[in-house]
Amino acid sequence: MTASTPSFLLPPRRHTADGARRRVGFELEFTGLTLEQTTEIVARVTAGRSDIRSEVESTVRSDGLGDFQVELDWAWLKERAAQAQVAGEGREWVSFLRQATEWVVPMEIVCPPIALDDLGVLDELVAALRAAGGRGTEDSPLAAYGVHVNAEAPSLEPADVLAVVRAFGLMQWWLVDRHRVDLSRRISPYIDLYPEAYVLDLAGDAGETVDALFDGYLEHNPTRNRALDLLPLLADIDEPRVRAQVDDPRIKARPAYHYRLPNCLLERAEWTLGDAWNPWVVVERVADDRAELDSMARAFRSGHRPLLGVSRARWVETLEDWLCRLGWA
Repeated sequence: MTASTPSFLLPPRRHTADGARRRVGFELEFTGLTLEQTTEIVARVTAGRSDIRSEVESTVRSDGLGDFQVELDWAWLKERAAQAQVAGEGREWVSFLRQATEWVVPMEIVCPPIALDDLGVLDELVAALRAAGGRGTEDSPLAAYGVHVNAEAPSLEPADVLAVVRAFGLMQWWLVDRHRVDLSRRISPYIDLYPEAYVLDLAGDAGETVDALFDGYLEHNPTRNRALDLLPLLADIDEPRVRAQVDDPRIKARPAYHYRLPNCLLERAEWTLGDAWNPWVVVERVADDRAELDSMARAFRSGHRPLLGVSRARWVETLEDWLCRLGWA
């Protein structure tokens, strides 16, 4: 393992409010490898101990990094596999379903939260998966494989969270272009962007209170299917308030921004997880500079026209020039 971070930019805030090093977790969706192959690779790269829990799930425990979950990303089959493991029968049927659906159901590695300056080990993991035959987004026109980024929030103060959400909303079209989000993923329902009405609210002066944060987000985004899914973070702040409006058992409270836009381009020799992470750092840089953020919000409002909204192409071009001037693009 290595502690270097050659492909990962560092955000402006590198510690949490209590002084701890910030961490980030990644979820990689891909195909081309079996559960056993993937588990072996993760264990080898992270110097971890593997535990195959069923036909479709395993855990790799690394003393230095934490627990990596390896699984077929199909909740129903995971339940059947767990039942078969306990009952001691039915494993052949689970194995058959796993093989029959592997083209459209991805293998997934859920990494533990890792300190920013220890992320270099994930470059090694990606390289090892690629060398073994792992393939990502471009391998299937239907499956829409991607990377999810769980960036630990440096602060849960409403004003700080709203700044990040505001920056993301204003930048979401630019981010789609920067990531070159695959068509199969753009037309899927899983990474929908914030509605323009919500972005317009964010660009205005709705206040920086807890109520402004919760009421605005839940009114426009009562779903997990957002490119920046804020529900886990909001649940960490006030879980009953979230569950009163969003009935989804998949919501797991955690103090992290759940960012879902990036492709998983595992098959490309030059691709690293830094390509998924670094555009997010630009969002945090904008959020951290409130003067620039306010100027950006004013520009968005000035470009809004009743009934017509904002020209997406023109706004993306404006942002590209803006971020280049700041040296952030």
